Amino acid sequence: MKGQILEYTVQTNTGAISGSDGARYYFSGADWKGTCAPARGITVDFEVDGNQARAIYTSVGSASSSSKNKTAAGLLAIFLGGIGIHKFYLGYTGTGLIFLLVNTVGFLVTWILLFMPNIVLGIIAFVEGIIYLTKTDEEFEQTYVVNRRSWF
Repeated sequence: MKGQILEYTVQTNTGAISGSDGARYYFSGADWKGTCAPARGITVDFEVDGNQARAIYTSVGSASSSSKNKTAAGLLAIFLGGIGIHKFYLGYTGTGLIFLLVNTVGFLVTWILLFMPNIVLGIIAFVEGIIYLTKTDEEFEQTYVVNRRSWF
């Protein structure tokens, strides 16, 4: 059966999955067979045993079904990242506004300093783009979509 992890607690090594049938299934860390640690929001395949989930694997294609594509985010960061477009694409509005405002103010106010804020933001965005593109789909999904890590 397919489902999505609702919660996972490291302290108790237990969690809950919402199944595609609408029921809630509980699991322990011993039943987790995925390559990354279980976390809220991951789409999984699992076997049902009463109200328990067993043999839980990360669902094939779960990262590609994400609303955020790592290639698009990486290319936006490399080519338009200096103004924060990649941050807006990933849903980090606050961080995107920081990029946009620093870039605009940096351009208008610090032209004497050879546009140093703009260059620094461009380098940061370029590095983020490379990081996005070098992560696996699962790592990207977990880090930037599920856990919402907004910097590097």
